[in-house]
Amino acid sequence: MKIKTIFRVAAKSIMKSRMRSLLTALGIIIGVSAVVVMVAVGDGAQLKVENQIASLGSNLIIITPGTSSAGGIRGGAGSFNKFTLEDAEKIKAEATLIKGVSPLVRSGGQVIGGSGNWFTQIQGVTEDYLDIRSWGLESGDFFTEKDIKTRAKVCVLGSEVVKNLFPNEDPVGKQIRIKNVPFKVIGVLKSKGQTSVGTSNDDIVLAPSKTVLDRLSGGRFISSIQVSAVSTEKSAAAQAELKAIMREAHNLSRGEEDDFTIKDQTDLAETATETSRVLTYLLASVAGVSLIVGGIGIMNIMLVSVTERTREIGIRLSVGARASDILIQFLTEAIVLSFSGGIIGILLSFIVAFILNNYTDQTAYIRPEIVMLAFGFAGGIGVFFGFYPARKAARLNPIDALRYE
Repeated sequence: MKIKTIFRVAAKSIMKSRMRSLLTALGIIIGVSAVVVMVAVGDGAQLKVENQIASLGSNLIIITPGTSSAGGIRGGAGSFNKFTLEDAEKIKAEATLIKGVSPLVRSGGQVIGGSGNWFTQIQGVTEDYLDIRSWGLESGDFFTEKDIKTRAKVCVLGSEVVKNLFPNEDPVGKQIRIKNVPFKVIGVLKSKGQTSVGTSNDDIVLAPSKTVLDRLSGGRFISSIQVSAVSTEKSAAAQAELKAIMREAHNLSRGEEDDFTIKDQTDLAETATETSRVLTYLLASVAGVSLIVGGIGIMNIMLVSVTERTREIGIRLSVGARASDILIQFLTEAIVLSFSGGIIGILLSFIVAFILNNYTDQTAYIRPEIVMLAFGFAGGIGVFFGFYPARKAARLNPIDALRYE
């Protein structure tokens, strides 16, 4: 039989029972669309996390306090804090593989100004902070080294704080009070959106590190030190250099454990990527089960079709059709059903991805290779589950088939 004839006969047979054919292909439609969408959602989540990590800053390295041990009980990371502004100054003076360093002094409190008040986080940083975090200004200026040295009471507001304190007006040049300490607003940060844990990057007030340490936090120690390496390739070497400087600053002898932790974006990215990858595989595996179920549905319907068309098969065999012709005909019907379901499923997955990307907070990123893989797998399902009914049809005895009622 010619290929054109085979497909014409298969299509004619499928169209005889449109509703049954649609219901048969429904399992494949749902399976293909589920696989593509689930993988797309997993890839979208991974891409979103990677973008958020990249937005942290340029070749960012974060130095945080280490652990403590008292009475045989070991505390968690950050429980043993000996970080001071002098540590950051020593790094800036001695490190050769960095292009920026900023201490981070954390505080929080009520900010009063404009049309109301707002509880937010206040961070004390230095003039390098915006370059380290790849952050820009929407308006105004950032504080200078002179502002830091003189403990100037100036600040820069995040867009979320501006929205709540100064709606529909420019806050630059105006006064606010942070914990009853007056500050002059000199700039507004560009919006940066949410962090990887769902909190807002824009709900923040930045002020000179020494000002926050002396006037707001009321302590001596800083929360962490943020550093920008000269390049991604030099990040590992920069971390080794920072480790040596910090050990010297804290007078740690040989063999004594570090009282700090150094991490870069690579560590964060690897952890987040691995988590997203496992989630994607899990989602794809669950969705793949529906493809198998769809294949079983095709096999069941094809077996019913063989039974219904037994006399037709007998007539074909009696007028000269070969067993291989019958095998190919029924196998083609199964493959056409699978591929048709695959095409509809792929179209449906693009519609679902469009809805997710435009009307929800989810991100779905459909990779072409996943589409091709799902489509190919749908065809494979048709061949695998359609072969047994096709072989059963091809092996019918013409005489018995003609006698079948």
